[in-house]
Amino acid sequence: MYAGNLVKNGGFEAGPHVFKNFSTGVLVLPLKQDKYSPIPGWMIQFAKPAKYINSKHFLVPSGNAAIELIGGRETGIAQTVRTVPKQFYNLTFIIGDANNDCHGTMTVQAFAGKASTQVSFVSSGKGWYKTVSLKFRADKTRTTIAFYNPFYHTKLFSPKQE
Repeated sequence: MYAGNLVKNGGFEAGPHVFKNFSTGVLVLPLKQDKYSPIPGWMIQFAKPAKYINSKHFLVPSGNAAIELIGGRETGIAQTVRTVPKQFYNLTFIIGDANNDCHGTMTVQAFAGKASTQVSFVSSGKGWYKTVSLKFRADKTRTTIAFYNPFYHTKLFSPKQE
């Protein structure tokens, strides 16, 4: 295994500017609508935007920011990293909710080259997360890692007001 982090901006430390009093996050357009991603190293894929959220306004389990895959199956993020063919690597990532009242089963599918894993958990909207690892073997000098929601819909739960 290679020691160190091969992923550029893996904790989303750099990204679009979030205004001090702006608490909804920043929509980041997909590559086909904006050739230059405001999140260095990452491309927003498919047809719908992703949301860049910061730790001041949302629960972010690590670092200063995170990405919400808000467009269901039509939103994904990807990055191509340099790898050594036939070497084994471990892709570690965190899946969770942002403490924003999103309830229900959430799923993320992660890919690293030909390897993939699908991770689900049930959210109560209270800021829960878990760490996941995907071990993969590189078959080229560049390997694409990607994350997306394999389901078509996401929704915000609104409790009944009485």
